[in-house]
Amino acid sequence: MAKISVEIPDELLADLDEHVGDDKKFVNRSDAIRASIRKALDMLDEIDARHGRLEPDE
Repeated sequence: MAKISVEIPDELLADLDEHVGDDKKFVNRSDAIRASIRKALDMLDEIDARHGRLEPDE
């Protein structure tokens, strides 16, 4: 798995951290960020499909 580094505004990181940890939705920041990216990409695919911008095999 590739590693990347990103700059994130402190306010966004604080919001993210409210959902990370024991008894919360995500076990760590990486898990939260991966899930968020997947969800955003799925939403973009749905938008592209509605506008006919996806290839038939996608």
